[in-house]
Amino acid sequence: MTDPVTLLPAPLAPGLTEAELSAVEARFGFRFAADHRALLAAALPVGRGFPDWRNGSADELAAALAGPVDGVLFDVEHNGFWYPVWGDRPSGVADALATARRELATVPPMVPVYGHRYLPGVGGPAGHPVLSVHQTDIIVYGADLPRYLRAEFGDAHRAEMVAGARPTVPFWSDLVG
Repeated sequence: MTDPVTLLPAPLAPGLTEAELSAVEARFGFRFAADHRALLAAALPVGRGFPDWRNGSADELAAALAGPVDGVLFDVEHNGFWYPVWGDRPSGVADALATARRELATVPPMVPVYGHRYLPGVGGPAGHPVLSVHQTDIIVYGADLPRYLRAEFGDAHRAEMVAGARPTVPFWSDLVG
């Protein structure tokens, strides 16, 4: 299989050190999965669409991390989305949003890889599928990080790269369509 770093189209900075990776995790309250951590340790993509975990604005990084939850809240407010596990939807939009915010505070964070492609921020071994997250429209974009990179930036067809994918992250996996 092709080295995933060679597929990255962005300018590459030296990889993050273990101390830098740990500092990012502590600052933003998530853990990189093993394959994401390995990629960022090998080389840090710093082009458009990639989060710059070393020199990026804290506000921009926080906004990218908040994107998936903000998208769900948008659909709760504007598109009638409601996750059945949350119980009955409150009749008022403000109450529905308050309940959704409370519930979403308990779901695993999603960590941006590129644009609106995310990996779960729960640490653990390699192999989490990369999810494309746009509000509550969520699809698998790669069965794992290397296959995602081949589909997004290489010459592989996405259908091949998602074969056998098993979403692994609570809540977000339930929204995969």
